[in-house]
Amino acid sequence: MTERITKNGLQVAANLSQFIDTEVLPGTGVSANAFWQGFGNLVADLAPKNIALLAERDRLQSELDAWHKANPGPITAGDSSKPSDMANYRAFLEGIGYLVEPPKKAKISTKNVDAELAVQAGPQLVVPILNARYALNAANARWGSLYDALYGTDVISEDKGCEKVGKKGGYNPKRGAKVIAYARHVLDRCAPLRKGSHIDSVEYRVKGGKLAVKLADGSTTSLADAKQFVGFQGEAKAPSSVLFEHNGLHLDLIINRATVIGAKDPAGVADLVLEAALSTILDLEDSIAAVDADDKVLAYSNWLGILNGNLTETFEKGGKTLKRGLNADRIYTAPDGKKPVRLHGRALMFVRNVGHLMTNPAILYTDKAGVVREIPEGIMDAVVTTAIAMHDLARNKKDAIRNSRKGSVYIVKPKMHGPAEVAFANELFGRVEQMLGLPEATVKLGIMDEERRTSVNLKACIAAAPARVAFINTGFLDRTGDEMHSAMQGGP
Repeated sequence: MTERITKNGLQVAANLSQFIDTEVLPGTGVSANAFWQGFGNLVADLAPKNIALLAERDRLQSELDAWHKANPGPITAGDSSKPSDMANYRAFLEGIGYLVEPPKKAKISTKNVDAELAVQAGPQLVVPILNARYALNAANARWGSLYDALYGTDVISEDKGCEKVGKKGGYNPKRGAKVIAYARHVLDRCAPLRKGSHIDSVEYRVKGGKLAVKLADGSTTSLADAKQFVGFQGEAKAPSSVLFEHNGLHLDLIINRATVIGAKDPAGVADLVLEAALSTILDLEDSIAAVDADDKVLAYSNWLGILNGNLTETFEKGGKTLKRGLNADRIYTAPDGKKPVRLHGRALMFVRNVGHLMTNPAILYTDKAGVVREIPEGIMDAVVTTAIAMHDLARNKKDAIRNSRKGSVYIVKPKMHGPAEVAFANELFGRVEQMLGLPEATVKLGIMDEERRTSVNLKACIAAAPARVAFINTGFLDRTGDEMHSAMQGGP
């Protein structure tokens, strides 16, 4: 039986209570008494609203089921005499409150959004938050070796002697040569030279704040667009790294003649490192099963460790014990040699809370009718994950590990059905900010468009949280499943 501690009307699992009091709150400026007082009041106010939203889902589904039973088959068009005509179906959806009037003006006004969302475009990963190693791998996937990616995958064929394992075992030089040629072509496409090709480069150096590239024929050239050279490491006359920028993303040419690859490369190039996964969602939702306080404490602990920069994982590989942690930021010298250039070393981290449907026994509360209930898990996630994120918000430019440089917390909210549920998420985040003493709209909202009632009312959903919406994405499997569920009684 779960040991519980009563906190302002909440019956909290002892291990969760201890975790919050001793690991989450210290350093946030929020006392335990203030936290639990605010948390209890928030649950008392918002849990009934959460329950009411779920009841509205059931009402609408009952209306849909009854209509489809009375009008089986597909929705048609062009014959208004039939109830199943699209115009009539639309009128039905409007009549039951499923489809709302689109707002005339819906404009996102969200401020203080980090560049990974506001400016850059790149991949986003989703990983189960219970697995620390996966979380670290995803966070560190901001930068990756193109050489490794090409050598280890089927982008390059293993035909004609280009197998991944050489004839003598280990590295295959023939495959390696194809990797190097491919990477040079990437440079030619993304950071082309004024004349010639990176394939023929034999030396890179910085001269007069510009990149000079010596070619095999003895000539020296430069970039077609000098502004694409944005930094370097090492000495200007013999840099160990040359940093390019292309469409807001970076390519880091690693030069090291002391390595096996660099020693045989005419220009000493050992690798081409690319900026890849700009953001990562640490998932508390459907990639994990967090069914009790033990699971939630582990999940919240990993979120805390990621944001504090002290999450590590030890594992065995190749007979060796390895320890993995978060990568540091990448520091370069500007082309003019006068100031440092600092690039974020990790993906921008989001946390996906559960949707409005789930409850969890980690915390129990008593409703106004005297019934003891499990807490709506989305409310618990919002409070605890935001409180944890306050550790990141307290950091500044001098700190080695920092997630948001704009002072924001990014929470992805899944499986919301329509604008009323988005409005509830907006209200929930606002109440969390108030109880923790955070500025309004610190918490940014990622809307997952994966329910039909959200898709058909998307403009109204945006209007329900205009100062919080930071991104919208689609969960295709869930969206397909909800389409089937919504019209299940319509038949095949």
